[in-house]
Amino acid sequence: MKVVALAGGVGGAKLVHGLAALLAPGELSIIVNTGDDFEYCGLRISPDLDTVCYTLAGLANPETGWGQHDESWTVLEAIKNLGGPDWFRLGDKDLATHLVRTDQLAKGLPLSAITQGLCRQWGVEHPVFPMSDDPVRTIVHTADHGSLGFQQYFVQHACQPVVRSFEFAGADQSAPPPGALEQINEADLVIFTPSNPWVSIDPILAVPGYRNALENKVVIAVSPLVQGQALKGPAAKMYRELGIQPGASAVANHYLDLLTGFVFDQQDEEELEKIQRWRIIPLLTNIIMKDEQDRVRFAEEVLNFGESVLDRSH
Repeated sequence: MKVVALAGGVGGAKLVHGLAALLAPGELSIIVNTGDDFEYCGLRISPDLDTVCYTLAGLANPETGWGQHDESWTVLEAIKNLGGPDWFRLGDKDLATHLVRTDQLAKGLPLSAITQGLCRQWGVEHPVFPMSDDPVRTIVHTADHGSLGFQQYFVQHACQPVVRSFEFAGADQSAPPPGALEQINEADLVIFTPSNPWVSIDPILAVPGYRNALENKVVIAVSPLVQGQALKGPAAKMYRELGIQPGASAVANHYLDLLTGFVFDQQDEEELEKIQRWRIIPLLTNIIMKDEQDRVRFAEEVLNFGESVLDRSH
């Protein structure tokens, strides 16, 4: 079975890590949100791309899920002492990634080629694609702080501003990178990982070409919410502020036009009937991934479910 996973953030990276333990590089490819990308101290930062790649490489900080383990903060402290911006925590190892990426972008290399090169250096064998080589920026329109770049909203303002809407600036002029649509076209199954629907998966779907490629595919999504709460990040808060009751069925409804199957937590069994009413094939299970063993256990369940959905779809 050939699988494509759409991912962003820590939850997505965890499931991708589990999938990569079970599927060969020719059986799994990953397309990652780059709407979070931004420039900081003159450097190009790709937070979701790095989180996914560091996790696959075994380099991720196990405490936070982002950044690298055994990190040091010498440069960040020096920046702070010089009166520079220190709201975005750049560790020294992480900084090396951004320096290399920015240097190669300045030399004219596309982000997808740079990502391939970094993955080779890190020993990541599964193909990882940024959603586009073109700049697409997630803008969070808020009630109290105007329009913010996503990292300003997420890190600098700690997700506190009240969300009114989202914009994916540049999406209409963007395109998938070479090879990404081919991976989807050849895939048996596409998985939307348990990433924030609004700001991790929606930016990918906003790039022209992806939705069309997905229309005839078997797509399953994994809920990032349990009992109306996000396992990590501001997804539930965003749903509430946009006037939608957060929950598994809200996530399923978000992707309604694309979904064949939906995976959500056993604690949300009361939402089963609603999801079935939409003719979406459900899987109720324990979706919480506490450690690497959990990631593989859950990935295996998702893949087995995917195979059963494929059988029912044919």
